[in-house]
Amino acid sequence: MTEHIYHITTLSAWEKAQELGAYSAPSLDSEGFIHCSKKEQVEGVLQRFYAGQTGLILLNIDPELVGAPLIYEMATDLQEMFPHIYGKIPLKSVISITSLT
Repeated sequence: MTEHIYHITTLSAWEKAQELGAYSAPSLDSEGFIHCSKKEQVEGVLQRFYAGQTGLILLNIDPELVGAPLIYEMATDLQEMFPHIYGKIPLKSVISITSLT
């Protein structure tokens, strides 16, 4: 069984994905990929990038259902490998959603 990966987003962005049939993030256009995390990395990402924000949800993603390239790459400032999805996230690959705020 492949380890699931996680992506933090807003409820409104997820609702828009429902209309479009796939989820995308601004980083796909600006950096070429969607930032994701391993389960143990989620709390740190929340603290570093989302402190004080509300309306956040956590997408639990089955990487075997994504279809786009998934590459683990080094975050040099942390010396940690993070999963990046090089394409949109199909709705079917999102196994569950958890409210964070």
